[in-house]
Amino acid sequence: MAETVHSTDGTTIVYETAGSGPPLILVGGALNTRQSPGGLVPLLAADFTVVVYDRRGRGESTDMPPYAVEREIEDLSALVAAVGGSAGVYGHSSGGILALEAAAAGVGISRLAVYEPPYFTTEGGDEPWQIFVDKVQALVDEGNADLAVEKFIRHTGTDFDAGMKQSPWWPALVALASTLRYDLTLTGDSVVPVQRLGRISAPTLALYGGASAAWAQASASAVATAVQNGRQDVIDGQQHAVAPEMVAPALVEYLR
Repeated sequence: MAETVHSTDGTTIVYETAGSGPPLILVGGALNTRQSPGGLVPLLAADFTVVVYDRRGRGESTDMPPYAVEREIEDLSALVAAVGGSAGVYGHSSGGILALEAAAAGVGISRLAVYEPPYFTTEGGDEPWQIFVDKVQALVDEGNADLAVEKFIRHTGTDFDAGMKQSPWWPALVALASTLRYDLTLTGDSVVPVQRLGRISAPTLALYGGASAAWAQASASAVATAVQNGRQDVIDGQQHAVAPEMVAPALVEYLR
């Protein structure tokens, strides 16, 4: 059953819980809603009370412009408070960056795991970051959300197949195009904020896929080094879209 919590600026954040045990909040990346980690939830629910939520502007959660990373940190802080004041957190991709920023800001995160936060990424880097963000937003503002999503996917280095647009899940991605700017803002210029991450005292696991591009291992290494109590590990044979059954054992072992 969906529940709600209100963030500092009045934004309504919708979330669901499953399982039993200490709370574990899953933070999705770009073009994700609370349904996106559906395959992972049952694999964690025997050990944790798993919390999935719609980040602001997605799914059933509301939004309150203008966007700022600080607002998303407040959203996550409100969610942590709602589930008891302290929680483990697992963030995937740009959701990992959000989780790291929240931990650095002092949100009550007891243990933290991130999978391939997109630092050090250079794919599509021929144009300055802000110009790319503005182009994506302009497409959304012009009503061309379809092309905005395509441009973003190509920017990530993923091989884009025009047949994707015929897939039944494509309209759901297009519906989230207005939030692409949020994830691009989180990622910024892809430089690891070493000084901010150095504030994180919670035990932190930085994961990457063994079949991912070189930036993923570099990112995990940099994160694990920057935080006060970090380590890195590899999920063999996996890429950025890590299989739930492959990442779940590592999360249970580290976060339990």
